[in-house]
Amino acid sequence: MPSILDTIDSPTDLRRLSQDDLPILAAEIRHRIIETVSRTGGHLAPCLGVVELTLALHYVFDTPEDKIIWDVGHQAYAHKLVTGRRDRFHTLRQYQGISGFPKREESVYDVFDTGHSSTSISAALGIAVAKHLRHDKRRAIAVIGDGSMTGGMAFEALNQAGHLGRDLIVILNDNEMSISPNVGALSSFLSKKLTSKTITRAKREMEHFLKSFSNLGENILYVLKKTEESLKGFFTPGMLFEALRFEYVGPIPGHNFENLITTFRNVKEFSSGPVLIHVLTTKGKGYKVAEERPGDYHGTGPFDIATGRPKRPASPAPPSYTEVFGDTIVHLAEQDERVTAITAAMPAGTGLVKFSRRFPDRFFDVGIAEQHAVTFAAGQAVEGLRPVVAIYSTFLQRALDQIIHDVCLPNLPVTFAIDRGGLVGDDGPTHHGVFDLSFLRFIPNMVLMAPKDERELQDMLYTALQHPGPAAVRYPRGSGEGVPLTDRLAELPIGKGEVLREGKDLLLLPVGNRVGAALAAAEGLAKVGIDAAVINPRFIVPLDTELICDYAARTGRLVTVEDNVRRGGFGSAVLEELSREGLTGVKTKILGLPERFLEHGTQKILRKVGKIDETAITQAAMRLMEDA
Repeated sequence: MPSILDTIDSPTDLRRLSQDDLPILAAEIRHRIIETVSRTGGHLAPCLGVVELTLALHYVFDTPEDKIIWDVGHQAYAHKLVTGRRDRFHTLRQYQGISGFPKREESVYDVFDTGHSSTSISAALGIAVAKHLRHDKRRAIAVIGDGSMTGGMAFEALNQAGHLGRDLIVILNDNEMSISPNVGALSSFLSKKLTSKTITRAKREMEHFLKSFSNLGENILYVLKKTEESLKGFFTPGMLFEALRFEYVGPIPGHNFENLITTFRNVKEFSSGPVLIHVLTTKGKGYKVAEERPGDYHGTGPFDIATGRPKRPASPAPPSYTEVFGDTIVHLAEQDERVTAITAAMPAGTGLVKFSRRFPDRFFDVGIAEQHAVTFAAGQAVEGLRPVVAIYSTFLQRALDQIIHDVCLPNLPVTFAIDRGGLVGDDGPTHHGVFDLSFLRFIPNMVLMAPKDERELQDMLYTALQHPGPAAVRYPRGSGEGVPLTDRLAELPIGKGEVLREGKDLLLLPVGNRVGAALAAAEGLAKVGIDAAVINPRFIVPLDTELICDYAARTGRLVTVEDNVRRGGFGSAVLEELSREGLTGVKTKILGLPERFLEHGTQKILRKVGKIDETAITQAAMRLMEDA
């Protein structure tokens, strides 16, 4: 006998079910998500927490004509299962399989590509305005997590939505946790979970008390009943959203189909203008270990379902760059009490958990607010502190203006620890950090470094904290090279590279995590009689122009390699220097990622597709030699 899920090819099939079938379907979806993510890895706890909410939305609203936007998109696995991707769900986050995030090219039900947080209300409001102009009565619905609600962009959109007064539904998915425990006054405010029972009892007691005062009490009671919603708003977070001119509904339990469906139908049929529905959910719902430790199962690799333990590789891997950063920054803070650490809702993801425990007064999680994080750091630097801002490359893009105007223009000593620089793998194009070399290298006063291994990462962090101005250290996702670490850190001379291999035929110039691949390529080239020099530039800004141009002039050929887009990146910087030095006769080849968004897949596969792996380096070098 087929499961209910096996009969659902679209939300139209879902709407044919009786309401009594929905809990069974929810259980089947949870089983499928757990089973799949245990093999592929992915975002588990967020998706388990919104199963009932997802089904209720598609059950009540006429999707895809009614538009649902997920924020952040990693909570959309149940949505994918009931919108025609059930048979491909086993390919989740695999190369050429379905994405772990909503993707418009994948389905008409994926209304908006959402990989970064706090964007849904803006997008939904834009859709609502377009529908209003076309006299289209269908709804625009933003489903936003309470963590995403800490981002300033969400409140910019709420403010505009309240002003315009267009039909818009915002579902606030409140589970008190985004990737890590939520922080800030807003999170505390949203966590006031007064039930309707509590409010009702308080109202009844007040009515009984006031009626005892005869006519005077009756008059007071009349006035209070006229302002009942104000009273309710005083007791609940509705006060905040009603101040923004939203009709506030809730909070309602997010795992009860009757409550969800009744509420959604009432809002759909009777409300107009902007409405916010506050839904209370449990992250990791239905899988005990994920409920107990949702942070560990926000994003997870493959795991054993019975125990929840990660599936380990046969041989232990070296520590990750993130772990090395975390340990090193603790060591540096022990030596210098001016060192602080700042992150944007990612203490675990950026390796700052140890720092937060060792130096709680010097650790700051600002929520999903990258722009604020950077200017907050600038303020600390003005007062003599040495702030380290740890943010993924893809999310640092949001703070480019603050980096330019608030840090680099006044030349303040802020250190940027840029995690996930380069191709990140299975999270795909919204998370690849492949633009930072291009958008950071043009900023005056910025020093930009990329380590060839985890030992060099340690020295670069130390160097950045000794530098009197802005400095950024960009390092990749994943394990290091396995080189020994040390507590005796060295300050690197700014703008000086190192020669790793001498050679007379051509120069290989790789950046960061491409150094190892270039050295391997040089060894392979030697076997066919090509003598390749390899220089680790260490610094993208400032470049070691003297060293690079000297070797370029001697060999007459060079290949640059970077885990970044070609356009405007490291290779472009090298060509600029060759031109400035008048070395126009040097034969060159820039290896970098193409000017398109690469899909999800393992780093190994994507580096091959992007032609920045050892094979691509070897082939590029051989072609340069053939052109001689």
